[in-house]
Amino acid sequence: MYEFNKIAIIGLGYVGLPLCIRFAEAGISVIGLDVDVDKTVKINDGKSYINHISEEHIKSALETGRLEASTEFNRISEVQVVIICVPTPLNKHREPDISYVLDSGSQIGKFITRNTLVVLESTTYPGTTDTDLRTVIETESKFTAGKDFFLAYSPEREDPGRKDHSVQTIPKVVGGYTEECRNRCVDLYSRALDKIFAVSTCRVAEATKLTENIFRSVNIALVNELKLVFQKMNIDIWEVIDAASSKPFGYMPFYPGPGLGGHCIPIDPFYLTWKAREYGMHTRFIELAGEMNDSMMDHTVNKTAEALNYKSKAVMGSRILVLGLAYKSDVDDMRESPSFGLLDRLRSRGATLDYYDPYIPIIGKTREHEIWQGMKSVYWNEEQISSYDAVLIATKHSCVDYKQLAEWCNCIIDSRNAMKGIATQENQVTTC
Repeated sequence: MYEFNKIAIIGLGYVGLPLCIRFAEAGISVIGLDVDVDKTVKINDGKSYINHISEEHIKSALETGRLEASTEFNRISEVQVVIICVPTPLNKHREPDISYVLDSGSQIGKFITRNTLVVLESTTYPGTTDTDLRTVIETESKFTAGKDFFLAYSPEREDPGRKDHSVQTIPKVVGGYTEECRNRCVDLYSRALDKIFAVSTCRVAEATKLTENIFRSVNIALVNELKLVFQKMNIDIWEVIDAASSKPFGYMPFYPGPGLGGHCIPIDPFYLTWKAREYGMHTRFIELAGEMNDSMMDHTVNKTAEALNYKSKAVMGSRILVLGLAYKSDVDDMRESPSFGLLDRLRSRGATLDYYDPYIPIIGKTREHEIWQGMKSVYWNEEQISSYDAVLIATKHSCVDYKQLAEWCNCIIDSRNAMKGIATQENQVTTC
């Protein structure tokens, strides 16, 4: 057993904060580090800024004295482990932006002490940990990885909103720069998580995470394409999926929608696409899946235009409500949400737009959609909802009363099968 009395976790978002709480619950002291002062203040006050993380869990960890948040990165000198959980977005050219990882590595290099274990959890391309991150830390610290400090990669597998899995129960893949690095990483996570799956290298662990999300992206693209084909044949794709799901082997259900959202699936596959070019490889499946999934936003907007046409209205000048801003059901996570793409496209056609999302009362800062920043969710009442020419269901939140929606609005565009089983008038609901 190694000495892991205190650890630091850089990045207090959807991955870092739950990990802080889990380690604190397991009896290890945690310093949560973030450049966002507001986040650190809220954590230290026992407040949550993520819907599915309860304030009770944060307060409980604080009361034990094993959790604190800080913006002071020099506190890395106090710990035996540093875990990096920062964003890895794409730039406007769909190229990996690992600047947050490298900035974290630079801070670690300035304050790291001998024998510290550094673990990267952010999703990235194979080679990031043992090349890019290692070089930054070694340059800043003058230490050598595998000798003076230990380096590993363990991909996050957080799925916001799920009730059947948790940070503790989801199996943890770990890979090390050396065998000793891997052994230390296995020991660390074994103290807080139920099951560890060790692999030979950091690159295998990095490739594992990409493979998981590429699998999802490609299969979602396939079912989106099938939806378009079956619509032409007047076949309900949702009924087809339900029937196919009755097969106990050889099939796994994926569901269509208006586009991909979340930090992982729309982004991670293109990390491999970018890296593959270095080896002269062209990732055709990945790029085709990306094109298919991106095209669903245009398809949804076109179906919205068709629905308005049935009502003798044009998109230009119409008041349209986008129902659901979060990228998936019952969460407050709007990262890469296709709802923003729908808002942008409908705005370009001259529509007047609002949104309703009980989990996101106001649109905060985003990387690419500043025009919508500060916009507030409308109220859910008959007077408000009935005033729109159309309501586009982009996210299926279980707390929304879709029967009320059918009573209040005579033009509904349903991209999530939310209106299934609800009696409606002829041409009231357009499925897309």
